[in-house]
Amino acid sequence: MTAPASPTRQATSLFQERFGSRPTVLVSAPGRVNLIGEHTDYNGGPVLPLAIERRTVVAAARARGWSLASTLDGPLRRVDPGEDKPEGWLAYAWGVIRVLEAERLAPPGARIGVGSSVPVGAGLSSSAALAVSLTRALLALAGHRLNPRDVAELAYRAEHDEVGVGCGRMDQTVVARARRGHALYFDTETREVKHLPLDIPVWILETGVVHRLVGGRLDERRRECETALQLVQQQGYRVTQLAQVDPADLGALSRALPAPFASRVQHVVTEVRRTRAAAAALAHHQYAELGRLLFEGHLSLRDHYQSSCAEADCLVREAEEAGAMGARLTGAGWGGAVIAILPPGREAGALARIQERFRKAFGRLPTAWVTRAAPGLRSER
Repeated sequence: MTAPASPTRQATSLFQERFGSRPTVLVSAPGRVNLIGEHTDYNGGPVLPLAIERRTVVAAARARGWSLASTLDGPLRRVDPGEDKPEGWLAYAWGVIRVLEAERLAPPGARIGVGSSVPVGAGLSSSAALAVSLTRALLALAGHRLNPRDVAELAYRAEHDEVGVGCGRMDQTVVARARRGHALYFDTETREVKHLPLDIPVWILETGVVHRLVGGRLDERRRECETALQLVQQQGYRVTQLAQVDPADLGALSRALPAPFASRVQHVVTEVRRTRAAAAALAHHQYAELGRLLFEGHLSLRDHYQSSCAEADCLVREAEEAGAMGARLTGAGWGGAVIAILPPGREAGALARIQERFRKAFGRLPTAWVTRAAPGLRSER
């Protein structure tokens, strides 16, 4: 696949075209893939994502009022944080502005240009890349310097509290705090962060099925997890998050809880165990073990959390047949992308086989590209 145009060039060119001047602030943040730890972040468990090399760039300058343009759609848009939430990508800008104004951290207004090479709707956290980079850009325009942890928290509040995405803090945390050549182990209960070495390429295989974060099945699963936690507590277990359930208790809980709540608990508890095992494997460069855990995690997403789709299942199955070390659906699910660790030295042949099998099943070739672990939030020239 041809690499997309530089998002920095996109953002600065768009800004100059729409506003007739140069931006005073230029900030970028990456998309992300989650190696493992899916749907554990809002259940109090650990996650293990990495930042990808594709980024979203925000070019900005102070102004009166809020004017925005993005390479996603082109035309100049205006946002009023005092009005109802707008549609599409503007909702995330609206949410960021509202949070910063509530904290008295916002400039009086801004002209904003956005460029991005992060695919939208592919489960690669394009929304967090926008929210984090825009948060940092507006803070800079207002003369504030916050550390990446605090920027991530503000961006999380914009997405979760204002836009209404039923997410945890994983996306904003890795987008803001990632390091080049490392995955990020994040314990969402303790907020502990560890950077673990990851020196192999990770392939992204897009299903071509766009998922929705707001008002979709992610919100439904989160509500199911909240109900499941209440049911577990009613059984006498003293836990405050599903991630705290002891794996030894899964047998008894699976018999006691009705469907679909037993399956949701099964996925969360076993995914917590897999994520901790994957972190240990990464720390010792045990990529075969990491790959085994990826395959196992996908089966749980498919069967217990029921967040996969036919296209993702096909890509994972064919990746395994082609000799991949590991593969699984990444992101919220019901579409998006599959990650794969393809066999070293045989990537091209494996990829060709996977794409051809997918084409026979669905009549089109899946978009595929490769990334290495990239740095998080940063200023651009």
